[in-house]
Amino acid sequence: MGLQPLEFSDCYLDSPWFRERIRAHEAELERTNKFIKELIKDGKNLIAATKSLSAAQRKFAHSLRDFKFEFIGDAETDDERCIDASLREFSNFLKNLEEQREIMALSVTETLIKPLEKFRKEQLGAVKEEKKKFDKETEKNYSLIDKHLNLSAKKKDSHLQEADIQVEQNRQHFYELSLEYVCKLQEIQERKKFEFVEPMLSFFQGMFTFYHQGHELAKDFNHYKMELQINIQNTRNRFEGTRSEVEELMNKIRQNPKEHKRASQFTAEGYLYVQEKRPAPFGSSWVKHYCMYRKAAKKFNMIPFEHRSGGKLGDGEVFFVKECTRRHTDSIDRRFCFDVEAADRPGVALTLQAFSEEERKLWLEALGGKEALFHSFNRAVVPRPEGSAQLDKMGFTILKKCISAVEARGINDQGLYRVVGVSSKVQRLLSMLMDAKTCNELDLENSVDWEVKTITSALKQYLRSLPEPLMTYELHGDFIVPAKSGSPESRVNAIHFLVHKLPEKNKEMLDILVKHLTNVSNHSKQNLMTVANLGVVFGPTLMRPQEETVAAIMDLKFQNIVVEILIENHEKIFRTPPDSTFPEPICLSASPPNAPPRQSKRQGQRTKRPVAVYNLCLELEDGDSPTSPKEEALTSAVDSLCSTSPTTTSVPGPSTPEKNHLLADGGSCADWASPVSSQTRSPMVQWLNPQSPTTPSANPAAVPPPSPLSPPFTPSHVTTLVDKPPESIINRKARAVYPCEAEHSSELSFEIGAIFEDVQTSREPGWLEGTLNGKRGLIPQNYVKLL
Repeated sequence: MGLQPLEFSDCYLDSPWFRERIRAHEAELERTNKFIKELIKDGKNLIAATKSLSAAQRKFAHSLRDFKFEFIGDAETDDERCIDASLREFSNFLKNLEEQREIMALSVTETLIKPLEKFRKEQLGAVKEEKKKFDKETEKNYSLIDKHLNLSAKKKDSHLQEADIQVEQNRQHFYELSLEYVCKLQEIQERKKFEFVEPMLSFFQGMFTFYHQGHELAKDFNHYKMELQINIQNTRNRFEGTRSEVEELMNKIRQNPKEHKRASQFTAEGYLYVQEKRPAPFGSSWVKHYCMYRKAAKKFNMIPFEHRSGGKLGDGEVFFVKECTRRHTDSIDRRFCFDVEAADRPGVALTLQAFSEEERKLWLEALGGKEALFHSFNRAVVPRPEGSAQLDKMGFTILKKCISAVEARGINDQGLYRVVGVSSKVQRLLSMLMDAKTCNELDLENSVDWEVKTITSALKQYLRSLPEPLMTYELHGDFIVPAKSGSPESRVNAIHFLVHKLPEKNKEMLDILVKHLTNVSNHSKQNLMTVANLGVVFGPTLMRPQEETVAAIMDLKFQNIVVEILIENHEKIFRTPPDSTFPEPICLSASPPNAPPRQSKRQGQRTKRPVAVYNLCLELEDGDSPTSPKEEALTSAVDSLCSTSPTTTSVPGPSTPEKNHLLADGGSCADWASPVSSQTRSPMVQWLNPQSPTTPSANPAAVPPPSPLSPPFTPSHVTTLVDKPPESIINRKARAVYPCEAEHSSELSFEIGAIFEDVQTSREPGWLEGTLNGKRGLIPQNYVKLL
C-alpha cells in the first residue's frame, strides 16, 4: 500500500497517527532526495565516460586517417586506390559518429542533470525548509501550552485572559503552518512524478536520437561498404594470381639462379673485398665494397657497405681502369685476389678479393684480365623457346573449335575458364587439336569424352604456348601505360588505338577471343565469371613481359585491367577505327572530358542518401532480377571461384565509352591521371594527360573542369577555373561555362553562355538543379558559374 493522504482536518487534531503519516511522507522525500543525488553523480560519471570514449574514438580515427598504404611498383589499380582511401573513409565515419555522441553528451547535461539538480534544490530543498519551520513551531506551540497550563488559578483574571489570547493566537499560527506544510508535502509527492520522470524521458530521447543517427550513418556507410567489399575481393583475386606467378619465378631462380640474373647496365657488379693499406705497425685491412664496372667507359665504382652494421652506406669512390692482373697465392696470403691499376692514379694498384674462383674469373673477363673467359657476366634476356603452337590457320581452327564447344555446352558452367582440367587430358586434347588429321575428326560440341574444363584449359594452354603473346612483347609496355593512369574514357581510347597497331593475325584472333569472353561475361549470373574474373584469368594469358621479374609480375593486375577494357568495349575497339589524332591530345574545346559521376538510380529514382558524409563510388543499376547486382556480388564473393565486380553494369542513360567503363576495375569513379611532367612523360602518357598540371591552358574551354568528388578522390593537379559553389545554394542564377549534352532524361542539355534560373543544390554530389527555357533538370556543378 502507498502513502496515506494527509487530511487538512487532522492538522487541528494533530493526532499521533497524523504525525506517523507525516513522518512517512518525509522519509519518502528523503529517500527520493538521496536517489536523485546519486543519480546526478552517476549521470556526471556517464558524461565523463562518454567524453573519454569519444576522445579514444577520435584518436583512433586520427590514426586511421594518417596511415597510408605503400604499393609495390609504379602505379596502383583503381581497386587499390579505393582500398587506400578506405581508412580515411573509416576515419570520417567515426568522426561523424563522435559528433553525434558529443551532441548526446551535451543533451545529457541539459536535459537530465540540470533539471534534476533544479528539482532537488528548489522543490525538495523547499520542503526541507518547511519541515524545519514546522518542527520549530511544533516545539514552540506545545512548550507554550505546557507553560500556560502550569499557570496558577489564583492569577488575576486579566493576566489569565491575556495568556489565553496568546496561546490561542500561537495555536492558530501553528495550525496555519501545519496546513501549509501538509499541502507542500502532498504537492511534492505528486510533482516528483513528472518533474523527475520528464528529464529521464528527455535523456532517453537524446540517447535514442544518437542511436538513430548511428543507424542512419550505418545506412550511408552500407553503400560504401558494399563497394569496398568488391574492391577487396578483386584485389584478393589479383593477389592470388600474382602470388602464384611470384612463387613460380622464385622456384625457377632457386633451381637455376645463374640463368635468371637480371640484365644490367654494368658489365660486372657485385661485392668485392678491397685491401686498405695502413701504416706499418697496423698492417692492412679488408673492407667489403659493392663494385660496379662499365667496360665501354672503363669506369669502376666502389661503395663500402657492411651488412652487419645496419647496412650503412659509405662514401663511394670512382676511377678508370688501366689494367687488371690476377694475383697468385704465392704473392698474397688470401685466395681469389686480383689487382686493378687505375689510369688516373699512376703506380697505384688496388688489391681486390672475390667470393669464389668462379667470380674472380668473371671479374677478370669483364676487366680484361689475362685469364679472361669468353662468357658474359650478366645473362642477356633469353627469349622464350618457340613452342609448337603457331598463330596460323591451324591456330584459328583450334580457337574456333574450342569456343564453339564452350558456348554450346558450358556457357553457364560455374567457374568457366577458372576451373582447370586434368593436366594429362589437357595435353592429350591439345596434341590432337594441333594435329591436322585428328583435329578435323574431333567433334567437341557433341562429344562427352571431353569435359568443358578440359576444353577451356586446352584453349588457354594453346594461347600460352604461342612463341609470342597474342598482344605482343613490343606493345606490352604501351598497353600497361593507360591501365595505370588516365580517365576511364582515355584508357578505352588508348587501348583502342593500340589494338589496331597489332599485327593483323593477332588482332583477328584477339577479336574472336574477346567476343567470346564478352558472351561469357553476359552469363555471369549463372557462371559467376564477371569481367573482373575473366581479366584475372586471361590477363597473364594474353599479355606477358619478355623478361620475368618481380616488377613485371607486379604489373599483372594492370594486364587484367587491359583485358577488362577489351571485354567491356569490344564493339567499339574492334568494330570502329581508333581516333586518328592519337597520340596527340584529344580536342577538349568542344566539351569537358569528364562529367560529374552520377549516384545510383533504381528504376529512375535517385537514392536519397546524405552525400556530405562519404565520397562514394557509383552504385550498380538494377537488372531484370529484383536482387541488385551488389547483393549478388556479396553472395558470390564467398565462393572461391569468383568475385563479383561492378564492371559488367553500365551507368544508366545512353551508352558511352566513358560511362560503360566508369566502374572498370572494381568501381572507381574518379580521374586517376598522375601529375607527370610533360618533359618526361611518354607520348602515351601525354595523350592520356594532355594538359600539363603546371601549365594551364589559356583557353578555359580547353581545360577539364575539376572533379566534383571531395578528397581523397579529387586529383590534385586539376586546375579549377570556375567558382566553387557554396554547400547550400537556393534560388540563384548561373551561367554555363562549358557545353553539355544530356545523357539522361533528368539532365539538361545546354551551350556555353546559357543562363539558368532558380538554381539550387541537388541531392546528388557534383550536381545542381535549375531551370532552362521552362524545363527543370540536373546541371553538372563544375560546368557552371554562379551569378
